[in-house]
Amino acid sequence: MLASGRGVEMNSTMDEINLLRQAQRHHLVVRGMGEEIDLEIGPGDDDPSFSSTTLVGVHTQESAAPGEQEDHKQLLLASQAPDEGQQELVKLPQPKRKKKVVKKWREEWADTYKWAYVDSVDGMNRIFCSVCREYGRKHRRNPYGNEGSRNMQMSALEEHNNSLLHKEALRLQMASKDKGLPAVERPVYVKALMSKSAGSILESILRRDPHEVEFIQYVQDVVHSLDPVLEKNSQYIHILERLLEPERAIVFRVPWVDDRGEMHVNRGFRVQFSQVLGPCRGGLRFHPSMNLSIAKFLGFEQTMKNALSPYKLGGAAGGSDFDAKGKSESEIMRFCQSFINELYRYLGPDQDLPAEDMGVGPREMGYLFGQYRRIVGHFQGSFTGPKIFWSGSSLRTEATGYGLVFFARLILADMNKELKGLRCVVSGAGKIAMHVLEKLLSCGAIPITISDSKGYLLDEDGFDYVKFSLLRDIKAQQRSLRDYLKSYARAKYVEDAKPWNEQCDIAFPCASQNEIDQSDAIALVNSGCRIVIEGSNMPCTPQAIDVLRKAKVLVAPAKAASAGGVAVGELELNHEYNLMQWSAEDFETKLQDTMKQTYERSLKAANDNELPKDNPEVLVHGGNICAFLNLAQAMIDQGCT
Repeated sequence: MLASGRGVEMNSTMDEINLLRQAQRHHLVVRGMGEEIDLEIGPGDDDPSFSSTTLVGVHTQESAAPGEQEDHKQLLLASQAPDEGQQELVKLPQPKRKKKVVKKWREEWADTYKWAYVDSVDGMNRIFCSVCREYGRKHRRNPYGNEGSRNMQMSALEEHNNSLLHKEALRLQMASKDKGLPAVERPVYVKALMSKSAGSILESILRRDPHEVEFIQYVQDVVHSLDPVLEKNSQYIHILERLLEPERAIVFRVPWVDDRGEMHVNRGFRVQFSQVLGPCRGGLRFHPSMNLSIAKFLGFEQTMKNALSPYKLGGAAGGSDFDAKGKSESEIMRFCQSFINELYRYLGPDQDLPAEDMGVGPREMGYLFGQYRRIVGHFQGSFTGPKIFWSGSSLRTEATGYGLVFFARLILADMNKELKGLRCVVSGAGKIAMHVLEKLLSCGAIPITISDSKGYLLDEDGFDYVKFSLLRDIKAQQRSLRDYLKSYARAKYVEDAKPWNEQCDIAFPCASQNEIDQSDAIALVNSGCRIVIEGSNMPCTPQAIDVLRKAKVLVAPAKAASAGGVAVGELELNHEYNLMQWSAEDFETKLQDTMKQTYERSLKAANDNELPKDNPEVLVHGGNICAFLNLAQAMIDQGCT
């Protein structure tokens, strides 16, 4: 028994000595006997002042005090002592184990704490990356603490910091800061869903694509609307799960050469979300913030929008993180040609029909189509009516903006009101916003704002046709909206702000996704706004939607209100119609008929699912339900494809 006891004690001591030697060979900080480098998060460690606290160094074996070295020798001799000495050694009080922080470790991670924070997950504290809100995975146990210790987590976070996921999130964050876009505080704002079925669908998306913030946000809005439909028919749950996975997602490299002969590389995207109703159709967006998440969100939005319209079209979207600002005409042309050199394989009149979006206008479409025609060897109408673009007679550019105003008139007609005399705030200064302004003037409304990335222009007297002509010239010459003040001194340009604080009756957000956050929604409610007509895709954050719903502000979703572009785009491809021979009156009549059909479809779907007409989200839920049922029926008919 005594021999056995000595053997166990000797093995334990030798294990510790071997551990020290192993640490020295790997240039690790050596801990003294009886001391532990344990940085496990405990009570009070979540204090952000942790990084400025006094740090305690750990003495290595070489720098240990002579008394401590003598104690260590006595410990080694004691392991070979007789039985009585061994028993006395066991009775000696054990030194108290203290938590200490290695100074070298602190210096190494000093910069890290500037972009890391502590949060709780599943009841355990973790160290998160403040850029993409992810925490490092656990690594195997090492001599310096357990699997949950802080230094272990920071080591895992360092590995995550070098991952593609983190670098992509960091790139997008920097792009957002450069463009003055609001930073997303949390990846996902989760709504309370009524049924377990809807919740399970959202959870699967969160697990599969946790970093695709925009796509998850849009899916959440759609699933929330479809909750009553999924409860009635469980078959739709499996249909929706299939629908949420795009048919095809293409990510490719776009190399191009600038005017100085230097090479650059951008990333191109095209998500062909669904062709179940017909060939894909959707925009191309060139913007620094463009990524796969936005491409998927726009593709799904276009799929729902096309399904809600009276026409048989699938949905797609794409673009690139290319920024055309500051680029010459030849540089933009070379980029467009390189972009289509890869994408042309997936385009065709019966496959995919790209159209304009943010950063892509007639100039870019001309370059894209010219290179496409050169590659395929024939003049094929695969770019949503290319002949119309070259002639300069297209009515499609007006269709979306005009359609928004026509949709607003339909809503007001049900309230026994009209647009004449109502104050309207408009965000954005692109094609859609300008045509909204133009049509509001013809209807007798009073538009008072227009905005760009640096602020907004306010004219309390309202714009008229003369002022609108000046604005159009300013935008055509790519001048600043501040130049408007040179002609109209009573107007003002508000920098680094949005127009939602201004007194109004109707708001037309036409800039970009998530342009209205919670504080903006509160400002809109306080300014007297009663109707929001969405011109841009998903302009409201989930928090903003909650505010508008509680305040009973009626929201007209983009999938219904901006269906004018879908309608005219389809007519351009129909050989039975020749838009170049249409008068402006014929065009507006056809557009109003399309908007009325879309409006009535949305209301009918909401009524069939017992949604009251006075519900402020009746058009949102009705549009989502109607579009989904059309897609679901086609998917059922075509089988598992």
